[in-house]
Amino acid sequence: MSEKTALPPLPIVEVLPALRAALREGTSAVLQAPPGAGKTTIVPLVLLDEPWLAGRRIVLLEPRRLAARAAAHRMAELLGEEVGETVGYRIRLETKVGPRTRIEVVTEGVLTRMLQNDPSLEGVGAVIFDEVHERSLHADLGLALCLHARELLRDDLRILAMSATLEGEPLAALLGGAPIITSEGRSYPVETIYLGDGLLARGSGHSPARPGDALVERTVRAVRRALAERAGDILVFLPGAGEIRRVEEALGVALNGVDDGVRGGDVVVSSSVGAPRVRVLPLHGSLTREAQDLALRPAPAGTRKVILATSIADTSLTIDGVSTVVDCGLMRVPRFSPRTGMNRLETVPVSRAAADQRRGRAGRQGPGTCYRLWSEGEDRGLMQQSTPEILQADLAPLALELAAWGVDDPGELRWLDPPPAAALAQGRDLLRALGAIDAEGRITPHGRRMAELGLHPRLAHLLLRARELGLGALAADLAALLGERDLCRGQDGPPDADLRLRVEALRGELGAAASRGCTVDHGALRRARREAEHWRRRIGAERARGSDDVDRSGLLLAFAYPDRIALRRQGQPGRFLLRNGRGAALDPKQPLAGAEAIVAVELDDQGRQSRILLAAPLGVAELREHFADQIEAREGVSWDAEARAVRARRRESLGALVLGETPIPDADPELVRAALLQGIAAEGLEILPWTREAVQLRERMIFMRRHDPAWPDLTDDTLRATLAEWLGPYLDGMRGADELRRLDMRSILEGLLTWDQRRRLDEEAPATYTVPRGAKIRIDYSDPDAPVLAVRLQELFGVPETPCIARGRVPLTLHLLSPAGRPVQITRDLASFWETTYFEVRKDLRGRYPKHAWPEDPRRGQGPGVRG
Repeated sequence: MSEKTALPPLPIVEVLPALRAALREGTSAVLQAPPGAGKTTIVPLVLLDEPWLAGRRIVLLEPRRLAARAAAHRMAELLGEEVGETVGYRIRLETKVGPRTRIEVVTEGVLTRMLQNDPSLEGVGAVIFDEVHERSLHADLGLALCLHARELLRDDLRILAMSATLEGEPLAALLGGAPIITSEGRSYPVETIYLGDGLLARGSGHSPARPGDALVERTVRAVRRALAERAGDILVFLPGAGEIRRVEEALGVALNGVDDGVRGGDVVVSSSVGAPRVRVLPLHGSLTREAQDLALRPAPAGTRKVILATSIADTSLTIDGVSTVVDCGLMRVPRFSPRTGMNRLETVPVSRAAADQRRGRAGRQGPGTCYRLWSEGEDRGLMQQSTPEILQADLAPLALELAAWGVDDPGELRWLDPPPAAALAQGRDLLRALGAIDAEGRITPHGRRMAELGLHPRLAHLLLRARELGLGALAADLAALLGERDLCRGQDGPPDADLRLRVEALRGELGAAASRGCTVDHGALRRARREAEHWRRRIGAERARGSDDVDRSGLLLAFAYPDRIALRRQGQPGRFLLRNGRGAALDPKQPLAGAEAIVAVELDDQGRQSRILLAAPLGVAELREHFADQIEAREGVSWDAEARAVRARRRESLGALVLGETPIPDADPELVRAALLQGIAAEGLEILPWTREAVQLRERMIFMRRHDPAWPDLTDDTLRATLAEWLGPYLDGMRGADELRRLDMRSILEGLLTWDQRRRLDEEAPATYTVPRGAKIRIDYSDPDAPVLAVRLQELFGVPETPCIARGRVPLTLHLLSPAGRPVQITRDLASFWETTYFEVRKDLRGRYPKHAWPEDPRRGQGPGVRG
């Protein structure tokens, strides 16, 4: 900055001499300064004339496009120039730099591309990382790459890290013991008013597609209160664009004014007769530049602004006229699930640092007020800092950048927080599936081309594959749509999930979306068209003519999301199985619910059945053609539980998806036998044809083992564990439950006994007991500790004592029955029964059965003994 250019009287001015000295004496510094101190716009200008810069450029990294553009405009204004002269900017889809540009304000992805294209940063003397405390993934990566480049190639490169809230010591240590310069800043007192309880807990995890009614209602009440109690403009912090839209609509009604309509996203209302007009304006990253600038400009005379903003307004930007903040206390962050490999947006409470920054917005230009929609108790429970993005994000983009940089081990670089190993490994798995890296993790030529596009690896792969197939225009449309907030909103519930509707709307055919209940967001539509045009130019694709290619959307999406290819479960509309083995579901009323195959581009990753939010249909024939190298053909012999039979099949699979099966008539008999045995084990021994005789034989053998461990163990657990030994030899030619009926289980069990054991079995555990009149009565061995003989009392006349088995060691438990077969008595001491109880029983039985003989001495006569 020329000495003729007066510096604004901002707090940062006081520490500029110390900052200059630090960067003259060393190559790193950490600058701590609260929001509004002037660090973003003053520091780069002051460093322009430093001797070590030697006419080279300064690159200023800003996390957000809005902040980058605003910072460049403010610095150019201070110099009395237009943007693109001394100060310019490079952001996604927009560049304003010229041959005289010395300060380039860039967003994070732009810095990464600059480093990959020129690791030595030729012509750059300093890189300034602004808002380091936000800990975005690209900023962490950019800082690591700059440090590596300085260590290997550019020992004179200055690196300045500027932070509003982050503790400076870890950052200074990472920069090699860099000095920490602190500006106390200047802030006016801000009164804090707590308005509620429980909102932060309810907001956690809440879906971006369904902003909570409680949040909207509380926000509207707080804004009305602020308008009544305070003067000046109001800045309202909300989690996302969905909540902003709903609050904007609700305020139009709640302020009881005359609605002048919607013009470019702003609603103009009047709060009361004679009061200043109130202009409600949204501010988020998806808006056009014009709409964002409208929110940032001072309010016209006689009006007040209510700015509904996302976290985009947390730092960097100073919005003139704001003296009141309404903070919902929630923010939306991307969360990556290593379990599913999917990203999801999650609404979480803000950190203590973020809440304090938001509060400070009300005190930048004078005393202010902050209304917090939570309680003081909840406030004490806030986390001190937000979790760094590198610890919870999808690391596939980071893995690609590291491969392009030539780093196999992230430990070769210096990080504030190293990338988690599990998430990084999962990112590398995706890159291998996309052909971006080889088996050793080295970048491939295809991966190099992907990295040059600066897109998420999925979308970069989509563009490159589509260009090979002559579908570049469609791929550009899809990449634009997937990089943008969904441009379709449902009229009564979630919108139609079919991504093809969005492609048709992008190309001007809005009727299909309207006919299927989708309301098109025209702001998002404009942005997507602009982005699609950018990608068409990048890959050299012609503009699409008509919609002839729209039905190829599923195929292109399968290239980008190979893990989210899904097949419909048979007979279950709306129920799908993903290639990775997880389940996913569509409302059965959705047109895509009946599709045979789809690509589920966006899922909510909630519960066991993720809800499908966005998808496109895919033909199985297309899968076979374009994924032939990934389809595995395996011959398998397995038990089919539903058919209760062995199935020998040749199966073609793509991950967990079975694309087709054909029977194998001449399968290996040993494999069939093994599968049948597995099926019997799974189904249980009940599947075998147990006759009454076989059951009793098994029980008799179990009884014998009770008294002699040398006998075979025929308990359920042992029989299941040894099926191959005792049952396998009898299964030749059998495949299912029907054929198992041919088995003679009695003979199979007898085959387990020696000749001597068979003899002893009949002697010691006979199947029957012969009563005096010659009848054979079956003995029940189901309880091996107490075998039972259920016999009519009369059959034992002439038997003086209890019959015994096992060579007289085990008395039978006698269930004595009446002539009609009803229980009379249970005993193991027949002699005692005859002596005592019989006479009472006889008296009763003579009365009920007078035609039967009931001797006074039932023991007379010689019993026949025990016979088999």
